[in-house]
Amino acid sequence: MNKNSKIYIAGHRGLVGSAILNKLEKEGFTNLIHRRSSELDLRDPAAVNSFFQNEKIDYVFLAAAKVGGIVANNEYPADFIRDNLMIQTNVIDAAYKNNVEKLLFLGSTCIYPKFADQPLKEEYLLTGELEPTNEPYAIAKIAGIKMCQSYNRQYGTRFISVMPTNLYGPNDNFDLHNSHVLPALIRKFHEAKINNNENVVVWGTGSPKREFLFSEDLADACLHLMDTYDEDQIVNIGVGEDIPIGELAKKVKKIVGYQGEIVFDTSKPDGTPRKLVDVTKLTSLGWKAKTQLDEGIKQAYNWYLDSANKTDKHNNQVGVK
Repeated sequence: MNKNSKIYIAGHRGLVGSAILNKLEKEGFTNLIHRRSSELDLRDPAAVNSFFQNEKIDYVFLAAAKVGGIVANNEYPADFIRDNLMIQTNVIDAAYKNNVEKLLFLGSTCIYPKFADQPLKEEYLLTGELEPTNEPYAIAKIAGIKMCQSYNRQYGTRFISVMPTNLYGPNDNFDLHNSHVLPALIRKFHEAKINNNENVVVWGTGSPKREFLFSEDLADACLHLMDTYDEDQIVNIGVGEDIPIGELAKKVKKIVGYQGEIVFDTSKPDGTPRKLVDVTKLTSLGWKAKTQLDEGIKQAYNWYLDSANKTDKHNNQVGVK
């Protein structure tokens, strides 16, 4: 990419897309394209193709997706498989039809089998059964990977796929009903602190291990791979270290400044026992994560506080009127 390349960031308001957009702006890229879902419904193939025809896009970061945690995946499986299949199919096909130079597809480490050996290597894809709680989402993402590979093979496109580990950071979803574990913990501990609650309930046993990558690090890795990587094989993006959920909860509790107790609700599902990615390939391509977990949590918490303050101010203004 050069600084004048026309770059489309699909999903620019989400956790991943906003980080990529911010990184591109900081790096001096000046021809950045994005649309809100109210302006462009990526589930509409005609609208997506028309958009690509009109804009003459050079590069695409496909970060648009319907995402959520265990609760949302359990309650809305049809929405997760339908919307994600439609979004990625339309964008990938339009990118091919309109001669996009290169596309980067954002997948997820949930594509790997539930009981695959750890750490998760790229070649483990499709070697076992998936985690049932997010299988529809995972199948959609696997379809996106295979679509990119198939278009490369048949049409000679340059479409690459990356598999980020669990992400967190600014613009994350902190809704307790459908958020991922780290932002959910930040909100739970913050509200418990404000309300002087005696305890915070954490789902499961606290024993499953998860790896967490700061969204700004992911953005940096995506730009690096867009410029340097052109192979069909997927690439894991992570930090190469994981932490038990119970230990993570203690970290968040300390950073938030909550003084109460942590209670584990063992009647709730744990999900996959462990999900650590092998980052050997990524490291060999010249990239490593920079942000330490404690520092990243602090930044995510500060963003959450700023966002909550803005919401409170807005609500007060509306009330005055």
